[in-house]
Amino acid sequence: MVNIRPLYDRIVVKRIEEQETVRGGIIIPDSAKEKPQEGEVIAVGHGKRMDDGKLIPLDVKAGDRILFGKYSGSDIKLDGEEYLIMREDEVLGVLDSGSK
Repeated sequence: MVNIRPLYDRIVVKRIEEQETVRGGIIIPDSAKEKPQEGEVIAVGHGKRMDDGKLIPLDVKAGDRILFGKYSGSDIKLDGEEYLIMREDEVLGVLDSGSK
């Protein structure tokens, strides 16, 4: 378990690696693959602070599988693992447990 608590409306996400696909008998090397745009929320901040001082809780929670944009968040490395820290508004959607 990562030992980080994001601030305000930020979340910590671990990318979910997709299975290697072979297209037409050609194996795509890791260096040429795009980074996945799906991840699991590891930790969430307390919420977004509004101009009037009110704290609005986040819609995502730890354990959610999410979709995010290709260039979303900031890459960080903790204890040899790669994570993303992004704002909740960079999340495009939450995946249901029944979908892949």
